[in-house]
Amino acid sequence: MPFAHGIHYSFQQPKEANPSRPPLIFIHGAGGSFLSFHPYLRRLQGETIYAPDLPGHGKSEGEGRRTIEEYADDIARFMNDLHIEAAIIVGLSMGSGIALTLALKHPHIVKALAVMGGGAKLRVAQSTLDHVGDPETFETTVETINRACFSSHASEELVALSKKSMLSTGPSILLGDYLACNQFDVTMQLDRIQIPTLILCGTEDVMTPP
Repeated sequence: MPFAHGIHYSFQQPKEANPSRPPLIFIHGAGGSFLSFHPYLRRLQGETIYAPDLPGHGKSEGEGRRTIEEYADDIARFMNDLHIEAAIIVGLSMGSGIALTLALKHPHIVKALAVMGGGAKLRVAQSTLDHVGDPETFETTVETINRACFSSHASEELVALSKKSMLSTGPSILLGDYLACNQFDVTMQLDRIQIPTLILCGTEDVMTPP
């Protein structure tokens, strides 16, 4: 798969793309990768779709960031390298914070938003911050995180994929992601976002409840 600005990404472009329809960019959550999005999303019929791995995640180069704003700047540079003038930004969990930050900091490149399992602030439990960066407690903390993220009806395959992704990311980068989430707060800036926005919440999501 291709790279841009050191970022690995999956890409779909239909044979007969509508030039007037902006592409979609899917941004995964803490400790995730482009695989966080099911193939039926990454291959939506008739849509041009980019699904990047954030720096330090998946197959992307570099280190993870410690602020949501830094990740947003990475996506802005990624879009610039690929000559994407504007896109619909779809963010999952931490990715939702990145999406909102892009809309606030780089509004000219964001046509619309889809915010999934996210919020205007993304506080993280202190117990998670205390243990996720420690190699000795990392695996059990990842197990706890995934129990909180998925409903009792989630497929074992989906939960196993999420855990595998987080474990492969490693303690340092996953801790950095959660530190970035914990200090994120754009509550007082939301009225500046005046573009179409779809908000999706999971009724059994303990990490980011409705």
